[in-house]
Parts: sequence; C-alpha cells; structure tokens
Amino acid sequence: MAQTEISPAVQPHNNNPAPYPNATEADAGTPMEEPKKRNPLLFIILAVVLLAGGFYGWTRYQFAQAHESTDDAQVEGDVYPILPRVGGPVLEVKVQDNQPVKKGDVLATLDPADYQQRVNAAEAALAAAEAQVVAARAAVGTAQATARTAQTTIGVSEASRAKLQKDLQRSTFLREQDIIPQSEYDAVQANLRATSAQRATATDQVGVARQQVAAAQQQVAVAQAIVKQRQADLDNAKLQLSYTTLLAPGNGIVSKKNVQPGQVVAPGQQLMGLVASEKTWIVANFKETQLENMKVGQPVKVEVDAYPHQEFEGHIESLSAATGARFALLPPDNASGNFVKVTQRVPVKIALDKVDPQHPLRAGMSVNAIVAVK
Repeated sequence: MAQTEISPAVQPHNNNPAPYPNATEADAGTPMEEPKKRNPLLFIILAVVLLAGGFYGWTRYQFAQAHESTDDAQVEGDVYPILPRVGGPVLEVKVQDNQPVKKGDVLATLDPADYQQRVNAAEAALAAAEAQVVAARAAVGTAQATARTAQTTIGVSEASRAKLQKDLQRSTFLREQDIIPQSEYDAVQANLRATSAQRATATDQVGVARQQVAAAQQQVAVAQAIVKQRQADLDNAKLQLSYTTLLAPGNGIVSKKNVQPGQVVAPGQQLMGLVASEKTWIVANFKETQLENMKVGQPVKVEVDAYPHQEFEGHIESLSAATGARFALLPPDNASGNFVKVTQRVPVKIALDKVDPQHPLRAGMSVNAIVAVK
C-alpha cells in the first residue's frame, strides 16, 4: 500500500515552539513579584534637612531683625602729613619707609645756612637797638640835670633878688639922707634889675630843660619799641631756623617717603606721611534706611578681611551729621535736571573696645561691621 505524502502546505509550521506547551500550567507554577519597599532613612534625612534649613532661615531672620550690617567700611587712623614750613635744599633724611618713629624724632633737616645768617643779622640789630635805649636814657639824665641846674639858678636868683631889694630899701633911705652917693644907689638898682633878669632867664631855662626831659623820655620809649621789634625779628628768625629741622608730630610709622638729600623743597610740599600707630577706628557707611534704630553706644562686631578668623568688639562712638555725598567735590543738586532717587549712606564712627597687638589694624583695611540695634 503506498504511503500518503503530506503536502508542505498543510504541515504544521512552528519555528518558535513555546517552552511551556500549556500556558496555564506555566502561570500557575511562577510566583507573583511583590512591590519594592522604600527606605525610611531617606525620609528622615529629608526631614532633618528641611528642619535644619528652616531653623537656619528663622535664626537668620531673627538676627537680621536685631542687627544691621555693611561691608562698606574700613579702618581709619590719623595720618600726619610732613610738610616743611620753610624752603631750601634738603641736607639729610634720617628715616626710611615703614620705619616706626616716636614723637620728637628728627625726620629730615634742611640747609640752615641762610636762616642762621638771618638770625645773626637780627641779633646785631637787637644789640644796636638796645644801645639806643641806653643812649636815650643817658639823654634823659642829662636833661634832668640841666633842669635841676636851672631850678637851682632860680633859687640863687631869688635869694640875690631878696637881698638886693633890702639893700635898695636901705640905699634909698641913705640916699634920701644924702649919706651915700648917687652912684652907689644906682649900682644897687642895677644889681637888682640884673638879678631879676637872671631869674627870668633861669625860669625859661627850667621850662626848656623840662621839655628836653620829656623829649628824652619819648626817645627812650621809641628806643624800647625798636628793641621789642628787633627782638620779635630775632625770635622770628630763630623760629624760621628751627623749621629747618622736621620733627615727628607723634608716634607712628613713616609712609610714602618722597624726599631725598639735595632735593630743593618748597614750603607746604608734602615730603612723607606719618601714620599714627596709637589709635585706629572704623568708619562704616550705612544706608540711610538702616539708621532707624541705630544709636550711640550700641555694640558692634567687626570682621576684618585681613583676619578672617578673628572678631573685634567695638561700639558706636558717633554718627555723621551729613551723608557722604555732601562732602563730595561736586555734591548732588536734586533741584536741577532729572531727579533719580538714590539711597544715601551715612558714615558711622565705631571705636574699638580694646587693641589686639597680635592683630594690628592698619588704616584702609576693609571690614564688615555688624551693629546690634535691638
């Protein structure tokens, strides 16, 4: 019996036979996957972060309500300009940049030859004026002696006149009796007239002598005034001579020296600066909107950029009476042109409570000032 061939068209085609002939059995034999459980540590960390951030924000808010701060602040100190009061060539410079000096130390000297010559001339003029005083006083003595002599002459003339008047009375009686000759009687009359004339002359001499005494006393006064003037000239010459030595006005550190020996300087020319090392303070420029609760005496915490890990304590010493713009070279004039409102800043002076030798503050350093206003 012949085999029956199966046509390829009707043969079953299964290139990918299923691993499980029966799908129901496969599903029944495989367990179901459970949903993943979330780690609670993540929620705890997130909660802690949120709480910490909220607490930090709340504390910063509370801090901002009770404090005012600005970084527009710097260290200030006294800076003495060293200016010559007289001109001349520089003879010697005794200091260098950044050298500490004490009050009264010699910084530089100018050539004193010209000024010494002026002192010598003033001394000679003073000596001449004092000699004139002596001469004027001698003239006063001479005039007074002349006046006394004239006064004595008047006294002698008075005595002679009195005697001659008595002689004339006797001579008149004797002449009437024809006891004495006429010539003797005439001689007595002539002596009396001469004595009277001498008395008048002596009186005039007394007046002239008194005028001479007054004039001599005036000359003494003039000579004494000249002496005072010459003394003032001498003092001024010595003062000018003293200006040839430039002294340190206080304790400090030499800065910005720009003078050398042999240089000819003029009065008022700045030769160097002297930064005082005894006291420094802080000038903080707060906005005008920050001054509502700011008062003198409030504590201040100062953070210096040069010492980031060091804090300085201070207090408000004073507040400026005007904004910083009012002291500008060209202060703003809001009455002209277009007006643009700009928040102004007011300088506030902050004094440090104590000085830290380990962390010296230098003028010009940038700082951050925080004021406790509440």
